[in-house]
Amino acid sequence: MARTNPIYTGLPTTIFEVMSLLAREHGAINLGQGFPDTDGPESVRRVAADALLEQSNQYPPMLGAPELRQAVAAANARFHDITVDWKTEILVTSGATEALSDCMAALLTPGDEVILFEPLYDCYLPLVRRAGGVPKLVRLSPPGWELDVAALEVAFSPRTKVVLLNNPMNPAAKVFTAAELGAIAALVVRHDAIAICDEVYEHIVFDGRRHLPLMSFPGMAERTVRIGSAGKTLSLTGWKVGYVTAPPALLDPIAKAHQFTTFTTPPNLQKAVAFGLNQDDAYFAGLARDLEGKRDRLSAGLGRLGFAMAPAEGTYFVVADIAGLTAEDDVSFCRRITIEAGVAAVPLSAFYDKDGPTNFIRSALPSAMRCWTRRSSGLHP
Repeated sequence: MARTNPIYTGLPTTIFEVMSLLAREHGAINLGQGFPDTDGPESVRRVAADALLEQSNQYPPMLGAPELRQAVAAANARFHDITVDWKTEILVTSGATEALSDCMAALLTPGDEVILFEPLYDCYLPLVRRAGGVPKLVRLSPPGWELDVAALEVAFSPRTKVVLLNNPMNPAAKVFTAAELGAIAALVVRHDAIAICDEVYEHIVFDGRRHLPLMSFPGMAERTVRIGSAGKTLSLTGWKVGYVTAPPALLDPIAKAHQFTTFTTPPNLQKAVAFGLNQDDAYFAGLARDLEGKRDRLSAGLGRLGFAMAPAEGTYFVVADIAGLTAEDDVSFCRRITIEAGVAAVPLSAFYDKDGPTNFIRSALPSAMRCWTRRSSGLHP
């Protein structure tokens, strides 16, 4: 039998699917996978439904429907004071993960080093390695998740091609500070590297914080790829609509990779997302406010049970320390509470390449307003 590619052969199924399957098997409330408990704004869904019946369902332009690319460019200017040309600097993809895959395929050559921050979203390492990149990991330590700038500086080398930054950060629920982002930007510029910024949670930040795109820092506009997601911004994760903002010299090869991956994204969904991005400020403020309330409720409930809560500054998630409750590691604890308490969470160690901490779990906010099932273990909010 012919040998298959070793990057994916034998790679475990994503931890989100593993825990979701276990939750379904045991009728557990799934706080493991980050998807909303609402189905997105009805007005946006109606635009998609109407367009499906009334407009063309044939291939839209490969770069994306003009009205969505214009809406993404307008959102960049409206929320972040970033001015771009929608014709040459915006690309629509079938989800942010596709955008990340396109970036790796287009920008990396074998042997290029990629700096990543742990804990990290689970698709990053396989995508980097499949493109021939060499990961260089910089660890943020819980519970504060502060960036060690000295460690970051050491990670750079003459072979550094890309810094991959997730901000706000899944799974740590961290929002990088202006000082941290400034330090990252300065090092990227000094080493003539490229920044790929996964900013899908840009509108989900708490406690009066403001998302600061790395692209907006001095010297970064010409060397940054910024990725957004309608799934997170509009609570429509199943639509898989992402968008990329980048200077033409970077966007052109990324678009070529997209061309040979999905080529296009459903036109009715693009029309609806354009409508959604043009909603008034009240929608975006309400999105953050609603999830902040869920963060507070879930964190308070876990705190009453004896979990030590790490700061949760943004995203869909909270991280809890289980060390004060059990001698189990995070994997066995998550399995036990799914089966015995009817609540599924994700072990944080799944977000490390190796030797991650084993006393933290990640829970998703969107389902926090649902009642938890009390079972034999007695775990309940």
